[in-house]
Amino acid sequence: MKTFSQVFFLASFFAPLWSKYNECGNELEKCICGKQYMERETKFVVNCTNTHFTNTDVLLALPENTNYLIFTGNYLNVLPVNIFGEDADLSELEVIDMSNNAIREIKGKTFHHVNKVRRLILNHNNISIAEEYDKNFHHPRVFSNFENLQELHLTNAFADNTDAELADDLHDIFVNSNLTKLYKLHLEQNEIKNWRDDRVFCDLPNLHDLYLGDNNIPSLNFNILCLKKLRFLDLEHNNITKFSERDLDTFDQLANDKSRTDTFTLEIGSNPLKCDSASTNLYNWLQKTNVRVRNKDVLQCVGAKFGNPYKVNLKKLAESKHAKISKALAVLLIVLTCVLISLAAAYVYLKKDNFKTKLSPMFEAITRKVHYTTIESQDV
Repeated sequence: MKTFSQVFFLASFFAPLWSKYNECGNELEKCICGKQYMERETKFVVNCTNTHFTNTDVLLALPENTNYLIFTGNYLNVLPVNIFGEDADLSELEVIDMSNNAIREIKGKTFHHVNKVRRLILNHNNISIAEEYDKNFHHPRVFSNFENLQELHLTNAFADNTDAELADDLHDIFVNSNLTKLYKLHLEQNEIKNWRDDRVFCDLPNLHDLYLGDNNIPSLNFNILCLKKLRFLDLEHNNITKFSERDLDTFDQLANDKSRTDTFTLEIGSNPLKCDSASTNLYNWLQKTNVRVRNKDVLQCVGAKFGNPYKVNLKKLAESKHAKISKALAVLLIVLTCVLISLAAAYVYLKKDNFKTKLSPMFEAITRKVHYTTIESQDV
């Protein structure tokens, strides 16, 4: 099945052949508009990919029957207030894709008349986060009009080196935007490290899929137990060196919740896990947990020998440690046996006179019995 980008690349390539079927109108003449078969349905698509627009003025002429808006590969810098117009009627608009537009700022009232949109894609932009003295960029209600939003795609969406501000502002956005129907959230590749408030996602009650891959997260440093419907957590390609027993217990609590209808799935690959007891505990946990861990058989940890780093499969690490423990126990058992025998021999030697005194009558009695038996045998 072709992806959106493939479909729209083909659409752009064959634009001259389709020009006579284009339903965009004069303002959107650089775009391709018309019905397309999308997600098993026929949708009216407006595709403005790589059209070199430098502002969103053309969107004021967006056809009212638009279902999908693809407005990517342009140079927008700022998304102004009411990009679709104050009186727009876009009750059929379902998907907005504004990826790769060099967007730096989104005004607080940019998106109006979008209450039916279920997917918003802002990947690969350069959105700035407010400094404490500059409130112009900080719009906590930027997504507040997306009442039915189910998917929010923010992969590599923010300016670099905004870790602390980004974490804080995302929390404010989630609190103030009332995204109660949000099902899927993508936050990959945003250099995220820490969350000042560990309940950053707790205001997203319907969140099922949370993608945090390719960041700098050092541990499970945020609350997931408040996400009762969470079914998939992506933590791959981060900076996690270990999962504590508390982390593993948290995963189990979520997976074992009797109110759940979905299996809880976890992705933790390509993290620099240290080859220590925590990795051994992780491997043992993987054998008994109800959490579905993707690619668990190929998980690796990182060790160092003579200053040179190396990677070891968790299974091999656990097996080697079990083998070392078994060998050590066998050696210990042999040593203890030898020590015990030595102690017993030393004790007997030291107490030989006592043993001789106590055992002499016994030996004499046995000797007499043997002597009498021999005489009786001779008489017969």
